[in-house]
Amino acid sequence: MSVHKEISEHSRKQNQVVMNFLQLDQQREAFIEEAVILCQQKKPFTTAKINEVTKKINELARKGIAPQRKMVTAEMVEEFVSRSK
Repeated sequence: MSVHKEISEHSRKQNQVVMNFLQLDQQREAFIEEAVILCQQKKPFTTAKINEVTKKINELARKGIAPQRKMVTAEMVEEFVSRSK
């Protein structure tokens, strides 16, 4: 019975990491979209919020379950916007 409990606990922890990843990834995408919109409007923007969330995602990735994400630079956003025109 204890093996069953250990497996269940392990699965629960992995599921929690995946859920945290999905939430953070969704938040990251929203911050990227916000930066893209500001850039398209030629307004000042920052990638600080994007990269804060990216750091949290990459901490989860070190546990081996979630994928890593790249840090985002202002130049990356500007390049994306220029290619989208």
